[in-house]
Amino acid sequence: MSFRVVIPARYASTRLPGKPLLPLAGRPLIAHVHDCAVASGAAEILVATDDPRIAEACEGFGASVVMTSSTHRSGSERLAEVATTRGWSDDDIVVNLQGDEPLTPPAIIRQVAEDLTHFPEASVSTLCAPIHSAAQLNDPHTVKVVRDAAGYALYFSRAPIPWERDVIGAEAKETPIGWRHVGMYAYRAGYLRRYVTLPACELESIEKLEQLRVLWHGARIHVAEAVEVPGHGVDTPEDLKLVAALMAQKTGSMTHPE
Repeated sequence: MSFRVVIPARYASTRLPGKPLLPLAGRPLIAHVHDCAVASGAAEILVATDDPRIAEACEGFGASVVMTSSTHRSGSERLAEVATTRGWSDDDIVVNLQGDEPLTPPAIIRQVAEDLTHFPEASVSTLCAPIHSAAQLNDPHTVKVVRDAAGYALYFSRAPIPWERDVIGAEAKETPIGWRHVGMYAYRAGYLRRYVTLPACELESIEKLEQLRVLWHGARIHVAEAVEVPGHGVDTPEDLKLVAALMAQKTGSMTHPE
């Protein structure tokens, strides 16, 4: 099974400008993300960016870079441009690995790609993990997913779904009361190119969830339970400090961001 990984990276960030290049354990943050992709066994790994500073830094640690348009509104649009310019076939599998996830387990990068090969009716695959607390179920920042018997997505929402009518406000239980979405995607390159031509739907606009466009227009998303829980992502300076501490624990050193 062969698959490609594309890491979309942009310099602009409302909460953390220049995020891909911020120092983490002595290297740019995006270098650690690239390490995760290498460890996944991907046949090809590309960083897709519109910023020459990111391109220069990535080439400095040996990554392959593709320069893309500065007008893209999402990582999937950036991936679609890469799939087109590189001439990938419609059946080629492409994993979207976010450039701010340095603690991504390589196993789940490979898992989401393999899952798409096992479910030919799916145009997209993604992952989920069990929810064990009412607080997490009710958190609008935690995206929930409901699946059918074969694991295909029925709906994604920021609302608590499924809503357990008779146990409203229940605290943590031994068995999961829902599934949270793990935001990693694998696409068939042909569908990726088609997806970016589709108009946004009302549900996507309401929920602010791009994957609802896929379901709205009739394509299928397969959702497997992640074999490992993803590590903490980086959105704020506090996140960067936390990730540095977690990495230091793992390596046994006390390395912190500058």
